[in-house]
Amino acid sequence: MDYRELVRNIPDFPQPGVLFRDITPVLSNPTAFKGVVREMTAPYERKGIDAVVAVEARGYLFGAPMAYVLDAAFVPVRKLGRLPWETIQSRYELEYGIETVEMHADGVQRDQNVLIVDDVIATGGTLKATIDLVERAGGRVAGISVFIELTDLGGRELLVGRDIHTLLVY
Repeated sequence: MDYRELVRNIPDFPQPGVLFRDITPVLSNPTAFKGVVREMTAPYERKGIDAVVAVEARGYLFGAPMAYVLDAAFVPVRKLGRLPWETIQSRYELEYGIETVEMHADGVQRDQNVLIVDDVIATGGTLKATIDLVERAGGRVAGISVFIELTDLGGRELLVGRDIHTLLVY
C-alpha cells in the first residue's frame, strides 16, 4: 500500500510557512494502520526488544501497538509536568526556545534493549532528548522507528550513528 497517498498535506499549520503532514487518514484506514505498524516493527522483531519508548503524542499511536507486537513494555515520554511519578528529564532546543521531556525514572531498566518510536523525525531534538533519557536510565537504544522523515529539517544529522528506520521520506 502507498501510505504517501493517505498522508494529507496541510499548508500553514500550525503557523504560516509550515507544511503539516496529517497522518489521521492513515489511522482511520485499518488496513493502512496495520501495515504501518507491521512495517515499523519488522526490522526489530528479532532484536530482543524489552521496551518500546514512544514520544508524546502521536508516537504513542504507533508505539503502543508495536510494543504489543514485540511483547515488550510500553514507556511513554511526555512533556514536562504530565507524569505522576518520579521522573528523569531531558531538555532540547527548538528554533523558538527550549522544551523539556520526561520519562518515569523506573520506565526503562538497566541493560534493557529499547526501541524508540515517534511519528516524525523533523529537527531530531525530541528523539535526541529521548535517547538521553533511555541511556541515563541504563537502557540500550537498539533502534529508532518513525513513520515519516522530513529531510529538509536535518534531524538525521543530530542522530548520527543510530539505527533509524523510516517508512516515508519527504
